[in-house]
Amino acid sequence: MNPIRSILIAGGGSAGWMAAAALASALGTSTQIMLVESEEIGTVGVGEATIPPIKLFNAMLGIAEADFVRATQGTFKLGIEFVDWGSLGNRYFHPFGSFGADFDRVPLHHWWLRERGRGDPTPLWDYSLAWRMAVHNRFSPPSSDRRMVQSTFDYAYHFDAGLYAAYLRRYAEARGVARHEGKVGTVTQNGETGFVESVTLEDGRVLSADLFIDCSGFRGLLVEGALKAGYQDWTRWLPCDRAMAMPCENAAPLTPFTRSTAREAGWQWRIPLQHRTGNGYVYSSAHLSDDDAARLLASRLDGKALADPRPLRFTTGRRTRAWVKNVVAIGLAAGFMEPLESTSIHLIQSGLMRLLGLFPDRAFDPLLADEFNRVTAQEWERIRDFLILHYHATGRTDSALWRDCAATAPPDSLATRMAHFRRDARLVSPGEELFLNVSWLAVYIGQHVEPAGWDPLVHARGHVDAKARLAGLRRVTEEAARAMPTHEAFIAANCAAG
Repeated sequence: MNPIRSILIAGGGSAGWMAAAALASALGTSTQIMLVESEEIGTVGVGEATIPPIKLFNAMLGIAEADFVRATQGTFKLGIEFVDWGSLGNRYFHPFGSFGADFDRVPLHHWWLRERGRGDPTPLWDYSLAWRMAVHNRFSPPSSDRRMVQSTFDYAYHFDAGLYAAYLRRYAEARGVARHEGKVGTVTQNGETGFVESVTLEDGRVLSADLFIDCSGFRGLLVEGALKAGYQDWTRWLPCDRAMAMPCENAAPLTPFTRSTAREAGWQWRIPLQHRTGNGYVYSSAHLSDDDAARLLASRLDGKALADPRPLRFTTGRRTRAWVKNVVAIGLAAGFMEPLESTSIHLIQSGLMRLLGLFPDRAFDPLLADEFNRVTAQEWERIRDFLILHYHATGRTDSALWRDCAATAPPDSLATRMAHFRRDARLVSPGEELFLNVSWLAVYIGQHVEPAGWDPLVHARGHVDAKARLAGLRRVTEEAARAMPTHEAFIAANCAAG
């Protein structure tokens, strides 16, 4: 074998330093790892809200949770509250974890649908411990005892993405990663193979490597600028192409969830941190001007603004190939998925785990890149369909954006899943994917995708006292939530930033 001797990461921020930390942890000092970034080039900074797999990434690096939360001004996240999505005045919750605990071979939501049909008004969310904790602003880690209702939820984090990048920089540099300050000026490729051989910085320094990780953001300096990977544009289904970001002072209480509020031309995020609240308006430039987006965002903050609105431009979609020759694109260089379901940080993580699982030697067998690109495309497209569901399943007619979204036919892959649910509440899946049944169920029910019936097995299982079992679940779920400390109290006792 001809092992990789050197790796150059082009770009810093969350993607660059996550890559540096993961590679340093996996490869040790056997491989030279370099990272080039410029303080003059700002980072996008999206991704302050995460999903539960981030805990696995930090654990892989040996990072203690309390230390990480302190260093990043972090808070805990039990899910996402969606406001005004299916219709004006409507609220629902996408929880991390399950809706209660199944008490029969027929999934709980079918029994809930039957009882609702008989007149029980209890919302589905009341069976989610994550939601009941969110309602009462409570937090404590889940139990490992699967017999306990306290084991039925999961959690992630809200954190300052810039502080996370700085934290991982310290981690990576302590393990031998060499940082080079500067901007990449030119890229040199092999005249025969087209492989990238080196980059030349604007000050004339030449940095060579065997493997290049493109973390240069939207522009894809290596994967697109040099290697012309191509890009798939998904704007016809996901029309938002702009964002305004604007932090503000915290407003009590410190909520353990992200909020997404549908607006006239997109949606607004609210992400509570220990030292501030992150806010942003993601919108379609075909339906709203930049000036109006900035004005509307500023008028809808919970507290005093801490900075002027910062504009971002993007095209939702992905690189046709994220791995080309000896260049692998990670993060925004690989594509952009709007942060509606907090997947930005996760897509960095999953790309890195995939790279480590298919790590090449200097022969760069094309089979590795082909498999990487196949699985990457599959992951991105299944997340894409989940995001499209939020836009397509709407009854709103109050603005042009929502009328357009409802009228746009979804991809066939999504239409099939929706048809199954509308028939008898079946949750079908094409295979391995990030968002599992509980996530799809939350959005279907939350945005009024109503099934005509439920699993026929319900009718054959008359011996199951579902009404009593559901009532018992509601009771123990509420009791468990109220017994926990408040979110603020848990942070103060365990991981408050200095």
